[in-house]
Amino acid sequence: MFPQYEDVQTVYTTDAATRNRVLRNTYFLLAATMVPTVLGAWIGTSIGFSLFAGSPLISFLLFMAIAFGFFWGIERTKHSVTGVYLLLGFTFFMGLMLSRLLSVALGLGNGAQLIGVAAGGTGVIFLGMATLSTVVKRDLSSMSKFLFIGVLILMVASVANIWLQMPALMLTISVLALAIFSIFLLVDLQRIVNGGETNYISATLAVYLDVYNIFSNLLVLLMSLFGVGGNKD
Repeated sequence: MFPQYEDVQTVYTTDAATRNRVLRNTYFLLAATMVPTVLGAWIGTSIGFSLFAGSPLISFLLFMAIAFGFFWGIERTKHSVTGVYLLLGFTFFMGLMLSRLLSVALGLGNGAQLIGVAAGGTGVIFLGMATLSTVVKRDLSSMSKFLFIGVLILMVASVANIWLQMPALMLTISVLALAIFSIFLLVDLQRIVNGGETNYISATLAVYLDVYNIFSNLLVLLMSLFGVGGNKD
């Protein structure tokens, strides 16, 4: 009886230790990804980088090809330090992609304040979802397929709006994206907490994409609703 109890207790302790290690490493690496993201955004705004300066469709396909190339490379090397380097390279690229939105925001009279509010709001959402991930007992992993379908619909709508240029559609997309990626963040964090994800590089990539989309869509909403026209200069 006692040896059996000790074995079960050892397995539980090991699993808990693994979950805590993955969660800790994920948070640490997530914080590290902010450095190349900010660097990429700063360089992009400084040089006026815009991948979508040419044909919208070709630019979108190019972006998807680069992004999925990084995804493939990260997945292939997620058990080595190369995976960390590729992840940091990907976040630098995403910082470049974010620079166009930041440039538009900084062109507003209160753009810097809106960026700060968006960053603060993203932090609040992250803390809220991180707390919920440890409180909610129901397994939310079954929601992933529906959330993924929602993301695909948003992508199609976003591409269509490149030509339609409908402000109401843009706001609708941003509101839905903010809701979907906030829930996605909760699902991804709960998966880590429950031990469903044992690789911290894969976990960081998923959480990073959630946080990135929450910030960018929250900033779009703030600019649309509270942006003050005209440059401060």
